[in-house]
Amino acid sequence: MRDHDRRVSAAQLKNGEETIRKRLRGMRYRLYMRICANIGVYTSGNESRMGKGKGSFDYWASRVAVSKIIFELKGDVHEQVARDAFRLAGNKMPGLYEFVKRGDPPVMGITKLGDGVTAEELRRPRIKLPLEQTAERLPAST
Repeated sequence: MRDHDRRVSAAQLKNGEETIRKRLRGMRYRLYMRICANIGVYTSGNESRMGKGKGSFDYWASRVAVSKIIFELKGDVHEQVARDAFRLAGNKMPGLYEFVKRGDPPVMGITKLGDGVTAEELRRPRIKLPLEQTAERLPAST
């Protein structure tokens, strides 16, 4: 996941998995799904009044965070074929996705580490302004 947190339904996950399996048919591989749909989504009608309970069960979903790996592939598959399979699956699922492989720089949030960016820089607190500079920016009180 690349853009922001969202909820992905079990049907969308299954469609993505089936798409990858269809593209890689006949090859020797193992596909792992790293998330599962474990949140029940309940809905009630649009024109119903307040109260009267939670509503009826609609579908299963899961919350997917930024930089969360959803599918993992292990096996004897060429990288371009795997990229194509994951691209097709990403087109059928909500949100923006990117292909990562072992050895890529790690990611903190949406920031890739490397190229001068370190984890210590991201963890370091922001520089606080001295009290005088902060007081100058506040409106004068009467």
